[in-house]
Amino acid sequence: MSVIDKCTTFNRPRELKAAGLYPYFLNFDGREAGTARMTDGREVIMCGSNDYLGLSTDIRVINAAAQAAERYGAGCTGSRFLNGNLELHDQLERQLAQFFGKPAALVLTTGYQANLAAICGLCGPGDIVFLDKEAHASLIDATRMSRAKVQWFAHNDTTELAAKLARVAETSNCLVVVDGVYSMEGDLCPLPELVEVCDRYGATLLVDDAHGGGVLDKGRGTASQFGLTDSVPLITLTFSKAFGSIGGAILGDEDVIDYLRHTARSLMFSASASPANTAAALESLRILQAEPWRCSAVADNADFMRRELAALGYEVGASQTPIVPVDTGDDISTLLAWNLLIEQGVYVNAVLPPAASPRLRTSYTAVQTQDQLQRALDGFRAVRDQILRAPSRV
Repeated sequence: MSVIDKCTTFNRPRELKAAGLYPYFLNFDGREAGTARMTDGREVIMCGSNDYLGLSTDIRVINAAAQAAERYGAGCTGSRFLNGNLELHDQLERQLAQFFGKPAALVLTTGYQANLAAICGLCGPGDIVFLDKEAHASLIDATRMSRAKVQWFAHNDTTELAAKLARVAETSNCLVVVDGVYSMEGDLCPLPELVEVCDRYGATLLVDDAHGGGVLDKGRGTASQFGLTDSVPLITLTFSKAFGSIGGAILGDEDVIDYLRHTARSLMFSASASPANTAAALESLRILQAEPWRCSAVADNADFMRRELAALGYEVGASQTPIVPVDTGDDISTLLAWNLLIEQGVYVNAVLPPAASPRLRTSYTAVQTQDQLQRALDGFRAVRDQILRAPSRV
């Protein structure tokens, strides 16, 4: 049997397209603050973006990207390790380290590669990586690629983590890997308890702060929110959320970062982040520092939507961040609600297994207006009435 034979029987996407319920790879023709334009000309309130601070469409960020492309070219055409390093990369590293309160930083081309670099660069056969069961796919893939042994623990369950560490910590090198903010639920990791458990058993803690960096505690992230920046040895970031660009970084002690700079394969064997993307992330960081109101604005907008969605009868989980999940019960209800929301002029993300249980993943930004949020709520009210009908179904 050929390895590609399974492709001919992969019919689910075609079935959903035939039913008009295919929720992926939609084309957008443009974006402005809080809204997006679809290729058929319809404008939708964008409640599915990770552009938490609204910086990807900020003219200052756009100009910084354009000027960098004009000066340095469209791409670096090589890895940072050899011919693809720019002063822009080094400057971004210095400013990230200073802003997040860590000794050093290492910038990579994507957040995914940052997690590969950190985990694969530090772990291997004989080591053990303890993963929260809700950890991001990049963390799971990195652990598998490292060839370290994987130990799972229930989501945010530090008691189970402690019990498992107690059995192996004396004989194995252990890395505990969690998200700062979980991308599907919008909840925080229990960082004080995690730090205590890791300290007790001599394990190293890595926090992927893709959705917390730039958002929590005036942008300084989950560790700073808890006052524990110095107690978290490794923090990874992505620039494709709050920083309005694409790229990633690892934050840690200077000797760790220097080691990864010279050993991490996802850095050494991949072209470096483009001048435009790097400059955009750097300008976003500068704007964040000058305009911390963006962090409070996105928190206020998410609090408003969380409260109003709950008042409509929706189950919004344990979210404490701009990510607000809306439980829809099953796959078909999720797809129907997603489709009807677009008809109402509201875009959200339809999430289906195996990514997570069926839900609408909504998220909010600092630049959405009260009028835009109210229009989104009107759409959710219509979806509730037409699809969910009985409050017990939400």
